[in-house]
Amino acid sequence: MSSVILRTATRLLLPLLLVFSAFILLRGHNEPGGGFIGGLLSAGALSAYALAWGPAEARRVLRVDPRTLLGAGLLCVCAAAFAGIAAGREVLTGLWAPFEVPGLGKVSTVLLFDLGVHLGVVGATLSILFNLGED
Repeated sequence: MSSVILRTATRLLLPLLLVFSAFILLRGHNEPGGGFIGGLLSAGALSAYALAWGPAEARRVLRVDPRTLLGAGLLCVCAAAFAGIAAGREVLTGLWAPFEVPGLGKVSTVLLFDLGVHLGVVGATLSILFNLGED
């Protein structure tokens, strides 16, 4: 069993790291950051939680099977990739909505691609780590 300090720290840090991960994800299509780094932050936060509380508790906190996150990420990446074809352009062409979303700015296929990478990194990393931790 892990220490009380580690358990308390992970319980307090998990929400902060997940919010910071979302910040890094959302700023990534305009500045350094993006889906990969944000996904690593999320996976790292949940991995630390799994070290402190166990993989079963981390799965309960996640509420979604990591493989589902991986599949959702692949769908987002494919949707972003083929949106250009649907618009009569090349694959992976960046397309922006004509309106702005408060707090996000103009939503684009770049953000959808970053979201897919984020979900894919979280899903793949946690699938591996949870399976290793349960064995």
